[in-house]
Amino acid sequence: MKKFASLCFALASTAAIADEGMWQPHQLPTIAEKLVDAGLKLDPKSLTDLTGFPMGAIVSLGGCTASFVSDKGLVATNHHCVYGSVQYNSTEENNLLKNGFLAKSFKEELPATPGSRIYVTEEITPVTDIIQAALSSDMTGSQRFNSIDLSSKSLVAECESDSKYRCSVVNFHGGLEYYLFKQLTIRDVRLVHAPASSIGKYGGDIDNWMWPRHTGDYGFYRAYVGKDGQPADYSVENVPYEPKHHLKVNKSSVDENDYIMVLGYPGRTNRYRTALEVENQFTWTYPQAKAYREEIIDIIHENSAAGSDVRIKYESTLAGLANYAKNYGSMVESYNKGTTLVRKQSLESELTQWINASTKRQAKYGDALKGLNGLIKQDQQNQARDLILGYMNYSKMLSTATRLHRLSLENKKPNVERKRGYQERDIAGFEQSMKAVNRRYDAQMDQKILLAMFKHYIQLPKSQRLASLDKFFNIEQNTNEQQLQAKLAKMYQATTLNDQDTRLAWMNKTPVDFSKSNDPFIQLAVDTYEERKHIEESNEELSGNIQSFRPKYMEALIAYFNAKDLPVYADANSTLRVTYGNVKGYSPQDGLVATPFTTLEGIVRKDTGIAPFDAPKKELALIKNKQYGEYAKKELGSVPVNYLGTLDITGGNSGSPTLNDKAEFVGLVFDGVYESIIGDWDYDTKLNRSIHVDIKYMLWVMEHVDGATNLIEEMDIVE
Repeated sequence: MKKFASLCFALASTAAIADEGMWQPHQLPTIAEKLVDAGLKLDPKSLTDLTGFPMGAIVSLGGCTASFVSDKGLVATNHHCVYGSVQYNSTEENNLLKNGFLAKSFKEELPATPGSRIYVTEEITPVTDIIQAALSSDMTGSQRFNSIDLSSKSLVAECESDSKYRCSVVNFHGGLEYYLFKQLTIRDVRLVHAPASSIGKYGGDIDNWMWPRHTGDYGFYRAYVGKDGQPADYSVENVPYEPKHHLKVNKSSVDENDYIMVLGYPGRTNRYRTALEVENQFTWTYPQAKAYREEIIDIIHENSAAGSDVRIKYESTLAGLANYAKNYGSMVESYNKGTTLVRKQSLESELTQWINASTKRQAKYGDALKGLNGLIKQDQQNQARDLILGYMNYSKMLSTATRLHRLSLENKKPNVERKRGYQERDIAGFEQSMKAVNRRYDAQMDQKILLAMFKHYIQLPKSQRLASLDKFFNIEQNTNEQQLQAKLAKMYQATTLNDQDTRLAWMNKTPVDFSKSNDPFIQLAVDTYEERKHIEESNEELSGNIQSFRPKYMEALIAYFNAKDLPVYADANSTLRVTYGNVKGYSPQDGLVATPFTTLEGIVRKDTGIAPFDAPKKELALIKNKQYGEYAKKELGSVPVNYLGTLDITGGNSGSPTLNDKAEFVGLVFDGVYESIIGDWDYDTKLNRSIHVDIKYMLWVMEHVDGATNLIEEMDIVE
């Protein structure tokens, strides 16, 4: 039996922790006993069948998770996962973010944000042997990088011979293993229902990552296909998709200590990173990224009034910026209070001793950690430059110009040789992203954001800056803000990339056309391309070299933990996983105990009438009059709003269905408590808690506040 190990097991204890782990479906039989002990009533083997129940009902939105909850393609997910589509369909005159949205019939449903997709995983195939067969120990970093990239793209091209599928090759354990994922891709996605933000985002950024919580973080999409039942682009002739499986909704919800599990697509965890990486991330990267995000947030707030057309355009951007700014700050605080780094360093010392205790192990793993850390140090040398160049891409005009120019260059190559994002499989999504620009763009705001990032850029040492970028903006030692502002103002006045038809036309232009253009942003893209390409190639060389050491380091770690007979799971990487646990409170600090449920009355106690604590008046009146309908929980004397679980989750799990012991829908996971934020790096079973919106609250709001009885009737509801 293949063993799997987690770095956090060694960091935290010498015994397996039942609720820790984001498990691949094929691993579940190896932990079947723990699943049953926790309360699962299904056969654990049933969770390995990707096209069976319940796995066949779980879908990815490409950043969030969701699930089918009716035989007509109704998809439940988080409010913050449909937020972009609500924003896209909002105007100052018809502000759906503020008022909420409900389609009472199929014909009233609105197109989601261009590029929205629903992915249904149907096959997962091991392809490690195929990827590694083309590698050799004498390859340069670039050769290794390109070999892995070409093998992956060839596998994907073969897998996507049927256009209804989207495929990807994903590495596990830092490149020790590779799997090919095959997903049915539904391209017509429509917004069905989202409560007002005063319910779906109740508490806002203040309550984000906090407990007690009272947020109705839910929303609904619907999947549409052609009349032949096959995925198709948006058309009024399309019909609702009929999935093979959908989840039943159990309106009885859950009680304290009940078994719960989440099936979803967690984004990224970093529990296997080296001490060197951990220290740099928490002492430099997170603080700097937090500062940039908060600066952009302030720019948007200071230059747009709440509810204005400009603010509506940037609401989705604001939500993403604020979420991670708070996340980064909280992780740094937890890191500074804790012993993560010390324990990580201790683990590496113990690992080194174990390796050196055997000449065989020394020959196999002896250079793994040292070699990996040497390459990581190289990567960190340019991190200040790379971070600021990345945040410059919050400028729509800058990012649009560079992407369009790169497309013209990649179009000259054979399809399999093109960079990811520019292959034939990507063009439809590329076009939709060009169409979506204007709904999230304001020229004055874009200019202010870019100017702010340029002010940081010019503070970099000259050796860290791009000579071509400096030349374009005439940046010298005494360049000031006024000069940059004047240059940018002229560029924004002259550019035509703010026009949708113009952007779409540029998708079919040649590199020669770009070189002759008078558009200042296109000129900027052309003039800086060679230097940016050199940086890209240097990064690929380094990445390829890292890919020769990190798998060896991971193999050593796994061997070390196998010697201790400890289970292991791979870091999250946006692939389908299962995590399980129980409904349970926790003690965040000495003398304080958090119970696992919140109720409607907590909404009233928090309410100030001012955002983000401004629940709808109708909801407040219902609560005051104790109009709970059939959704009150006897033990609480009210309707439960949110509850806590011991599930191991991270970003990407947002929107994942929370299932009971029979795999019935009992809510949606949408957040974690403050103390668990550092869990992406360092898991603590005593403090890690997931936050879920209770199905009882969802149904209560849908029936009594929003009148979404058509959706309640559509779902299979059981008790």
